[in-house]
Amino acid sequence: MFEIDIIYQDSVIVVVNKPGGLLSVPGRGPDKQDCIVKRIRNLFPDCIPQPSVHRLDMDTSGLMVLALTTDAHKSLSGQFENRTVKKQYLAVLEGIVEKEQGEIKLPFRLDITNRPYQIYDPVYGKWGVTLWEKRVVTNYQTQILFTPITGRTHQLRVHASHPMGLGCPIVGDRLYGHGKPGERLLLHASYLSFQHPDNDKTLCFESPSWFEGD
Repeated sequence: MFEIDIIYQDSVIVVVNKPGGLLSVPGRGPDKQDCIVKRIRNLFPDCIPQPSVHRLDMDTSGLMVLALTTDAHKSLSGQFENRTVKKQYLAVLEGIVEKEQGEIKLPFRLDITNRPYQIYDPVYGKWGVTLWEKRVVTNYQTQILFTPITGRTHQLRVHASHPMGLGCPIVGDRLYGHGKPGERLLLHASYLSFQHPDNDKTLCFESPSWFEGD
């Protein structure tokens, strides 16, 4: 419950490497209380009650930054809102992506009859924008480097799987692909860059995925 992979820490922020299968924030019900936020609050008793400024899907692994103070939370939240934070993700997709790189723009929204599934909706959907670059093709799978410009729910999973995106779901994706229970989602937040809340220094962190190079 209390173990956590801390990449960086100081008096106002903590950067962690979230494992796949662990919630970022508490969910509903007693069985969904173990999460990154609760573990951080246990390790840092003086931490503010809500240190999260962004989140990763439960099945997604990789880098997250959390704020320990109110001022740091305000600064980081503003950076995410203004899209000055740079994030990159590594993913392994089912099938072969033919193009080398590109940009995906798709409007999508929550399917209220099938939460948390997101559906393409050109009328009521909110636009998601993602840059992508092909890395490696092996065993009829393609490793992709994603750079999301927006931060919509399930954005990379939708952009990978949708026919108007790459048309190849992420390996292990049980919502948008052919993942089976217990199979790991091959999506990893590998790079995170932002301005330090206290001194505006640019901080950059990298976390190679366990499947990189496969």
